[in-house]
Formats: sequence, structure tokens, C-alpha cells
Amino acid sequence: MDLSFGEIFLSEFLGTGMLLLLGCGVVATNILARSKGYGGGWLMVNFGWGLGVFAGVFVAAESGAHINPAVTFGLVAHGDTDWGDVPAYLLGQMAGAIVGAALAWAAYKQHFDLEEEPAKKLGVFSTGPEIRNYGWNFITEVIATFVLVFVILSFGNQPVDLGPLAVALLVVGIGASLGGPTGYAINPARDLGPRIAHALLPIRGKGSSDWSYAWVPVVGPIVGGVLGGLLARGVY
Repeated sequence: MDLSFGEIFLSEFLGTGMLLLLGCGVVATNILARSKGYGGGWLMVNFGWGLGVFAGVFVAAESGAHINPAVTFGLVAHGDTDWGDVPAYLLGQMAGAIVGAALAWAAYKQHFDLEEEPAKKLGVFSTGPEIRNYGWNFITEVIATFVLVFVILSFGNQPVDLGPLAVALLVVGIGASLGGPTGYAINPARDLGPRIAHALLPIRGKGSSDWSYAWVPVVGPIVGGVLGGLLARGVY
């Protein structure tokens, strides 16, 4: 069934918003001062993002639940999405990401106020490398997003349909395996939308939004997604 611009936009807005609310939320509970989940560790963050994807995919089911520009471009490369629908997907994803991140900030407002380290405040919203080398950071994001899109497209050829659960577990696996160097954005909206929210919101003592790094988690995932879509097109 063909969907209108507004239907795609709303579906992607709601799904991506849910993803970012839960995803930024699990980072906040892990690293912000006086949170009950403080110090829960990397695997808690991985599972939190995976479950955020699980929820977001269900919410955005009507539009195909891209909730990620890299997935959208990967599906275009694979031949499953029309170029004419791309603006609706991208605008919905970006708007949802900004709003979802803002809601996560509202939920943790008092903890942001108590947190003294600006880097932790930014870390709730966006990714950053452990070793800053733009070239290698870019390659990491390309590889991780290639895995995401290529494996998602392989799901369609399996005898058992696990639906959103399969995507959620894939995201957990990518985070645990390939997330260490950069924090595995693997989604331009996931990183850029919250980074914009960080820049705009009245966060006490927030510091820089690190715009010099911002291109890596946008361009890297798009390249990886397109590569994943192209290879899957030749294989599946």
C-alpha cells in the first residue's frame, strides 16, 4: 500500500522518537550523577538501545520502520524504497530524533543539573570516539552500519520471521562487537538529531556539542548502509 508524505513522516517521527527517548534514556541512567542505574555498564547500554529499536520498529511499522536514514538509503540501493519517498522518511526521522532526545533530557533534568562533567552530558545525546582519528572512526561506522543493513536485508530470506526482535538483537550484537571505538551511531538521525537538541536545549553547563566530529556518524553510516544495500541486491 502506497503511503502519503504525511503518513510516512508521522510513522517515522513516532518510531524514531521512541528509539531516541529510550536510547538516550539508557545512556543517561548509566552515566549521569545520582541515577539509580549509574554505572550499569556497556552491555546495559547495548541492550537499552536494542530494546529502543524493538519499540521503535513496532511504532513505525506502517512505514516499514526504517527509523534510520542509513536504512532508508540502503533500501533505496536495494530497490525496495522509491527516491520520491526519501524526504518524508528523512524529515520524520530527524524530527523524531530531536524530540525524543529532548524528552529524555526532560526526564533526567535534575540529573543533568547535578552532573558536573560536560562530556557526560553530551554523551547522553550523541556519540564520540574513544580514540579520535576521523579516518578510522569513519571506517568503523561504515563497517558497523554495513553489517546492520546487510543483515536486516538477509532477514527476508529466512524461513522464520522474528520481526523487530531480530533487529533488536542485531543492534545489541553490533554494539557489543563493534561499538567500542565510536559508540556505534550506525544511524545519522540517532546522532545528528540529539546533537542538535543538545545545542538548542538550556542544559546547565553543557559545553561544546563537538560539531567537528559530527560528520563522521552521519556520512559513515550512510556509506555503510548504501554498501549493505548494494551487496544484498547482488546476493538476495
